[in-house]
Amino acid sequence: MEDLPGLLDALIQSWENEVLEFKRAGDGYSTNDIGKYFSALANEANLRNRERAWLVFGVDNRSREVVGTDYRPEPERLQGLKMQLSEGADPSVTLRDIHELRHERGRVLLFEIPAAPLGMPIAWKGHYYARSGESLTHLGLDKLDEIRSQVGAGDWSAQLVADATADHLDASALSRARDSFAKKHANRFDADEVMRWPLETFLDRAKLTRDGQITRTTLLLLGKPESAHLLSPHPAQMTWKLEGPERAYEHFGLPFLLNSSALYQKIRNIQIRILPENELLATELAKYDQKIVLEALHNCIAHQDYGRCGRIVVTEYPDRIVLENEGSFFEGRPEDYLTGTKTPRRYRNPFLAQAMAELNMIDTMGYGIYAMHLAQARRYFPMPDYDLSEPQAVKMTIHGRIVDPAYSRLLLQKTDLSLVEILALDRVQKKLPLDDVMVKQLRRAGLIEGRRPNLHVSAFVAKATATQADYIRTRGQDDDFYKKLILDFLAKFGSASRKDVDQLLWGKLSDALDEDQKRNKISNLLNNLSRGGEIWNAGSRKAPTWRIAEKDAE
Repeated sequence: MEDLPGLLDALIQSWENEVLEFKRAGDGYSTNDIGKYFSALANEANLRNRERAWLVFGVDNRSREVVGTDYRPEPERLQGLKMQLSEGADPSVTLRDIHELRHERGRVLLFEIPAAPLGMPIAWKGHYYARSGESLTHLGLDKLDEIRSQVGAGDWSAQLVADATADHLDASALSRARDSFAKKHANRFDADEVMRWPLETFLDRAKLTRDGQITRTTLLLLGKPESAHLLSPHPAQMTWKLEGPERAYEHFGLPFLLNSSALYQKIRNIQIRILPENELLATELAKYDQKIVLEALHNCIAHQDYGRCGRIVVTEYPDRIVLENEGSFFEGRPEDYLTGTKTPRRYRNPFLAQAMAELNMIDTMGYGIYAMHLAQARRYFPMPDYDLSEPQAVKMTIHGRIVDPAYSRLLLQKTDLSLVEILALDRVQKKLPLDDVMVKQLRRAGLIEGRRPNLHVSAFVAKATATQADYIRTRGQDDDFYKKLILDFLAKFGSASRKDVDQLLWGKLSDALDEDQKRNKISNLLNNLSRGGEIWNAGSRKAPTWRIAEKDAE
């Protein structure tokens, strides 16, 4: 937030209420007490339909005067509070942000607390808290029921399935669910303890059932394939479809907890070179990152509008994957989540979203889209794209090819680019519009060239290393590359003298090596192959004749 002094003044003017608390708070202020206020303020913000609540350190709660605080003066230690709150809160949420204001009267900290999601009261270490005026208290049954009732008739995923029993659940999915829950809550429960819980206890604690009764969420995530009829007429189905020179498809039903991974396995995830072989910084990567694809697919499951009786469709093209789910983008727009600061207040399927969070399939803080973009940037690939042109559908594209080699070279060479800059460069390579301020910023940094509408990513790497040809000549190759050349030569010609090997490799070694270094390099390669049992010397030490060991052994 830019106007922190103005925000502080506004909060002081409104003074303490159910969604605002001031504290003097010294360095030793109890994290446990902060957790209690976090729970209380988040729950009260939900009940009052507020987007956020505030806990402010450095303001006297009686005089309304700024007095300053020395609470956690070290930045890393201060930011570590987020992780501590996430570990103690249930569901596992944390502060939206920590704002530090250097006021003329002292340092002020403004902890921005997101409202509890609809239908999900937030507990701290197993207890729910609330506010009564300016006082901290336990969340009463009336308030607890009010929040939980938000998942009532409007939440398709929370509805009970009258005829369903534990016999309709898949044993393998249940085993996976317990394991995922134990890993998610390793700081609270011992894994062996989770495995010993009675089934009913586990399902309730994992937010999969309601008071021991099976819900649509339970069946979606853990149901046997033959239990799908209990969700009729709503199809519990995901479809993988292959489009291109070859065409194929396969349907995946219950249980989604297992079959989301099964669908991913259908995708042809080959290793590709992200730049042509004779280009700068050629690198091999998997075409698609498993975490990105599963994050996107799990988002489809969590946000699908099941009332529209449609299926989730994953279409694989030669150069991209397109994931489609029914229903509009429910809270805001995709670009709102790109910086990782927006937390959704509402979910189409809050009961399902909470259960998936408990099983570590998604988070409920809005970090998923941010994480996918950041991971794709670290792979030097184009950013994911969202298509909301169809009113009641969301389409997301994950790219599996390079759009502009200059973009990938830039990401390889300049590892200090911010995600905002990378997103802007991605728009440039895709010929999408960019605002004037960002164009000026990228141009000043030397990251783009040309004039509108023909902007393009600068050939930064080629400039930084003289020429591509110079780079290739001085870079050299991995030892495995040279060893393979030797083995291929021996396989074709049967044997080789040292002179033959020198002639084979000399021109391919780095120009940065002198003659003695090149001779030593070749000697080391031959010795490594010999010690590894791949080749042997059929001649003498002074006049070696190298042969493939396996071939002679036969």
